[in-house]
Amino acid sequence: MKDPLFIYLEEVTSTSLYLKNISNVKPLLNGSTVFTDFQTAGRGQKGNSWESARGENLMFSTILYPIGLKADRSFIVSQIISLAIKDVLEQYTADISIKWPNDIYWKEKKITGILIENDIMGDEVEKAIIGVGINLNQDTFISNAPNPVSLKQITGNSYLVKDILKQVLERLMFYYEKLQSPEVIKNQYKQSLFRKEGLHLFGDADTTFLAEIHDVEDSGILVLRLESGEIRKFGFKEIRYIL
Repeated sequence: MKDPLFIYLEEVTSTSLYLKNISNVKPLLNGSTVFTDFQTAGRGQKGNSWESARGENLMFSTILYPIGLKADRSFIVSQIISLAIKDVLEQYTADISIKWPNDIYWKEKKITGILIENDIMGDEVEKAIIGVGINLNQDTFISNAPNPVSLKQITGNSYLVKDILKQVLERLMFYYEKLQSPEVIKNQYKQSLFRKEGLHLFGDADTTFLAEIHDVEDSGILVLRLESGEIRKFGFKEIRYIL
């Protein structure tokens, strides 16, 4: 059996774009991955750039072909990569959580960003390209990002990028094999959420308010219970945590 593609690039505009271009020419195996020392056009959520010093952090993209996954349930891809990264980082430090929808946090600081691009065919996900940036060895951050942190800043130790990548990919494929048990994944994701208990401050387009996380629907919709008991639902970019 062939192994998934595993490509290292010293520099690239975007690992996700590079992987997408390859996959448009020929189908790849699940877990085919591109990683790099430096991205010149790496992106985060909402079109933000991703700050990473050359060679100090883990930046990669990997591809999955989730056969039979309905497009309206594609959020499970976000859940399994988030859980995989959380599991790996928890081997090195405590207080790791998933900030909905898929940022990885250490306490109140962001250690990982994830951006997923799903290609839809009919009503199913044909392929999912998962772009990840994990802050591993960077000592200082100079952008205006409000709360970045690296694993080295937390523990005082340095890490081999390729070793962490292999651990994440192994854990991702572990969860990928559980896609037929979505309730197991969903429950573990909910238990891993940042600020999963108690009232916390959130903001929408109009105001800020106290609420607690009530649920995350299969579509990825965040369900909050307000201090008054009212239930409200929010899609991506419709709500923000007040940190």
